[in-house]
Amino acid sequence: MSSTPTEPSEQEPVRIPVVEEQLAVGTRVVDTGRGVRVHKTVTEHPVTIDERLLREELRVQHVPVDRIVGAGEAPGQHYVGDTLVIPVLEEVLVVERKVRIKEELHITRVRHEERHAETVSLKAERVEVERFDEASDSGA
Repeated sequence: MSSTPTEPSEQEPVRIPVVEEQLAVGTRVVDTGRGVRVHKTVTEHPVTIDERLLREELRVQHVPVDRIVGAGEAPGQHYVGDTLVIPVLEEVLVVERKVRIKEELHITRVRHEERHAETVSLKAERVEVERFDEASDSGA
């Protein structure tokens, strides 16, 4: 037994420790605060609208014609510019039968434009969120 380190002999095996690290992963619940309070406010503000509105109307005008035409010569409806002309026919008894144009309807489309102004109420919502934390409760 000497004080010098002993060297392994050929009979003793050399031992080398093998180390392995292991990891354990998990979750836990952490209380970060007590909640939130949501404030919602609704405001109304008047808005004036000013819009063009178009409307159309028909103007019917009776135009006397009093003209005799043959049975096959009766004119059909037709346009003169923006006006639709519809002949109104009447048979009259004479020595021979003829068709007389009694009158024509002249129909003209007239367009009117007017302004329409009105005040309407529009709503808007605003939301504020208030947190309840433990840090804010400790100061109170």
